[in-house]
Amino acid sequence: MEFLQTRLDNGLTIIAESNPQAHTQALGFFVRTGARDEEDAEAGVSHFLEHMIFKGSQRRSAAEVNLEFDEMGADYNAYTSEEATVYHANILPEFQARTVALLGDLLRPALREEDFDSEKNVILEEIAMYDDQPPFGADDKCRALFFGGHPLARSVLGTTASVSGISVEQMRDYCRRRYQPANITLAVAGKVDFDQLVNTANQICGDWQPGPAERGFSTPLYQNNVNCLHKESATQEYLLAMAAAPHGKDPRRFAAKLLSMIVGDDSGSRIYWELIETGKAEHASLHYYGYEDAGTFFTYLCCQPEATADNLQVIRQIYQQARRDGVSQTELSLAQSKLAARVVLGSERPRGRLFAIGNNWLYRREYRSVRDDLASIRGVTVADCNAILRDYPLVSGTVCAVGPLASFATEWNS
Repeated sequence: MEFLQTRLDNGLTIIAESNPQAHTQALGFFVRTGARDEEDAEAGVSHFLEHMIFKGSQRRSAAEVNLEFDEMGADYNAYTSEEATVYHANILPEFQARTVALLGDLLRPALREEDFDSEKNVILEEIAMYDDQPPFGADDKCRALFFGGHPLARSVLGTTASVSGISVEQMRDYCRRRYQPANITLAVAGKVDFDQLVNTANQICGDWQPGPAERGFSTPLYQNNVNCLHKESATQEYLLAMAAAPHGKDPRRFAAKLLSMIVGDDSGSRIYWELIETGKAEHASLHYYGYEDAGTFFTYLCCQPEATADNLQVIRQIYQQARRDGVSQTELSLAQSKLAARVVLGSERPRGRLFAIGNNWLYRREYRSVRDDLASIRGVTVADCNAILRDYPLVSGTVCAVGPLASFATEWNS
């Protein structure tokens, strides 16, 4: 493996993890913009724009874009999060230049008004669809309550009202502000021709005019709330709890990740043995996620409505016991082996490495090899995990439930 990087004169960064033994390549444009970078009046525009990108550019129609990807046999897609919008494709190496040219062209979209109007309906239908699916509704509502006035409180999809109110001119303005060259990283993993990659990027993106695309940062004031949203059509109760955790640039993120696996991994964790193996809940887990200036422990619970209060109390007791007694070396060693295996297995294909190197660069401006991550995982100690439990109580923050219940009893924040 060899890591290569350069930057065009206008500020666009190009990085590559070259593996001459690979038979494929994964390639993506990582744009450092998402829901947190929007104004209230344009909430949802990042995700809406992601859809509009595939409607074509001044050179290509939507049909031509689809046809060109198909001609290359590319597996392509995009996603939007709170902090990033990523356009990516898995291809055969001989299509590297053509894919860079295509995706690069799409990042300067036509944003035709007729396409905008029709796609807005698609977005509104997507919002309605997720609103009908309780886990997703709980996620947005819990996030809004937990982060309060912080930009991370914003929904990636936006709301029916905000998306309905976005004009095509607002989207064009957002695209100009946020899709600046200095805000974009072209990342490639697998079998890479780096010289050709840089030449193609220069031809396609080199004349993009540079400009500022700053991101505002503020310290989140995490909120303690309990909220229950009655949804008569649901048959099960879906519950999400959010608690503070180390942010995504904090070296303690590895300890936070391992702690979440010990306590609440999908298999073999303390929560698993208490609630899943015993059949008390369909799903129950704890996960860690780090943002640029914030971090969160997510607790998920899905069970019969009448079991919600008891199951949440079991989780609360597990968290309290973990904070009081700490974790054991045996538990940590098991979690380290499990996480190391996931990192290695996920890195066997260029696609897995693309998101690892692209997101690392976007968030931390650093390259981390698989070996670097394995060393960090192996370097976590029991004391590190116990310090996380001490500094970031799991029994705190916001609990939000969606389902048949109108209310439920909990001592979560007491």
